[in-house]
Amino acid sequence: MKFIDEAKIFIAAGDGGNGNASFRREKYEPEGGPDGGDGGRGGSVYVVADRNLNTLIEFRYTRKFIAPSGEKGGSSDCYGKGGKDITLHVPVGTVIADINSNEIIADLEVDGAKLLIAKGGRGGLGNIHFKSSVNRAPRQCTKGEPGEERDLRLELRVLADVGLLGLPNAGKSTFIRSVSAARPKVADYPFTTMHPNLGVVRVSENKSFVIADVPGLIEGAADGAGLGIRFLKHLARTRVLLHIVDLAPPDPEADPVHDARAIVQELEKYDPELAAKPRWLILNKLDLIPEEDREQRVADFLRAYYGDAEQAPTFRVSAISGEGCKDVVYKLQDALEKLAPPPTMASLFNVAINAHFADDAADPEITEEKAEK
Repeated sequence: MKFIDEAKIFIAAGDGGNGNASFRREKYEPEGGPDGGDGGRGGSVYVVADRNLNTLIEFRYTRKFIAPSGEKGGSSDCYGKGGKDITLHVPVGTVIADINSNEIIADLEVDGAKLLIAKGGRGGLGNIHFKSSVNRAPRQCTKGEPGEERDLRLELRVLADVGLLGLPNAGKSTFIRSVSAARPKVADYPFTTMHPNLGVVRVSENKSFVIADVPGLIEGAADGAGLGIRFLKHLARTRVLLHIVDLAPPDPEADPVHDARAIVQELEKYDPELAAKPRWLILNKLDLIPEEDREQRVADFLRAYYGDAEQAPTFRVSAISGEGCKDVVYKLQDALEKLAPPPTMASLFNVAINAHFADDAADPEITEEKAEK
């Protein structure tokens, strides 16, 4: 299945049905009075997070979702039938934003989370509501309210505790294969990884964390070079970044220090908050360096890369053989247990959504739905 992590869609809730202005006409009831019913409520549009989905491919070709409108009210005090609600299923981790206002509507981080994103219009009032002691035969009724319409942008951000950064062919995919059961494609050419890969790292029977591998960055990625930075959003939820550096690049003229700094610069251009996350340095492919030269190669790199700056946690590994990888896994588990989980935006959305749909409190049907949720 092709990995699709962005989509733009149009949604429209159903319009409310018009109220009816009619009068009772039966035998022996020459002056039966008004009996026009209310119009039905238009269908609403909901979105729900589904853990069985891992891509937004369902929205690649079908981009318009319109709920049915409510029916017009009938005579004999009959209310019009309400439009059927529609529910869109999206992967867990999907962020939904309004294209026109750029407002974030929802961040669905939990499986089963359900949210109303377009409310159906209320039905119009029939003439039975306008009967009074001075107006025995009202002929007025009201039209149904229009349903909400929105242009939405769906953006999938994978849920992971640890994210991998690095140049193409730095060994990120090999590293995730070494520490988890994930089996991303590995080859000796750049940009083998074309979409994010997730792996679950089992530290012990009751301890594990999720690691994410994204396509490699190159210098100028912020300006669109290579695959650009479009996949960096998948690292937004991570708590620790692992910067994989190839200490034995195939090109003898390549400078690992320059390449490592270029990755950090691209990260800072994309999102300073993401660049501020804890970032560990993983010096990879030590197996390609003669054993007698390894210590000197590592020392030279660290001295040139950090200078007088404080050094982040640094590990020396050979991802292809697994050497040093277990130590990284154990240290990561310890660090993740000490770090607070990433803040959820659910509380912010609840405040906004509840305010937006506050008028539903007068509708017992909607109130019961909210109580169930």
